[in-house]
Amino acid sequence: MLANIVPKVGGAAFQEKGRTVPEKPLPDGILIDLDDTIISYSAFGEPCWESACSLKHPRLAEILPGHLYKIVRETRNWFWSDPERHRINRQNMRLSQRRVVNHALERLGIDDWELATTIADRFIEERKQTILPFPGAIETLAALQDLRIPMVLITNGASVPQREKISKFALQQYFTAIFIEGECGYGKPDKRIYLDGLDALNTQAENTWMVGDNLDWEIRVPKELGIYSIWCDALDEGLPEGSDVIPDRIITSLIQLLPT
Repeated sequence: MLANIVPKVGGAAFQEKGRTVPEKPLPDGILIDLDDTIISYSAFGEPCWESACSLKHPRLAEILPGHLYKIVRETRNWFWSDPERHRINRQNMRLSQRRVVNHALERLGIDDWELATTIADRFIEERKQTILPFPGAIETLAALQDLRIPMVLITNGASVPQREKISKFALQQYFTAIFIEGECGYGKPDKRIYLDGLDALNTQAENTWMVGDNLDWEIRVPKELGIYSIWCDALDEGLPEGSDVIPDRIITSLIQLLPT
């Protein structure tokens, strides 16, 4: 199995984003994120929003093509920019998306919750069809399991939609434990969730990896706890300019976690 999916990087070190990173022995256990780490969640979000906002409806007849999408995008950026509002509203994403669209419609002088619901629900259903594991992600989980590396899944969000993703791709078989924010009552970046993960792995922080795509949730706080933190930069965009969060390692694919 390993021969088929391990990248050909070779040697005692390999290049990541223009710097040489020594290979590190596999850990005693791994904490790993779900969305945009194992599965591609955000990649097709914008096309799905564009499609949903192109809905033909009498109340949208006077709005120029693309303008509703522009206003929805601006409203989304505002809505999710506040950490506390983000924490509360990610527990019911369907209602939150409806609220976002409703705010956007109100900015355009349209007071119509039913229309907002139709647009938001159309986005949600279209997006569901685009969510797939990243190439090689599930094979990597299986390979790590074969290597007897225990793994714990830590994901934010509500229980039902996260469990649906986990079940759809049969991910539960790879994990010693699964911690979902909506089930625990707290999630990333609350330090308790990482400590729960360490307890489930029965490992020490310095011998554990945290792997994920969010610099604050999967890098900053785990590093404060002494966990070796690996940023998954699936789009290969590099660290944001001026970032004060520096991962211990950067990868673009989970395959790169495997030994060479």
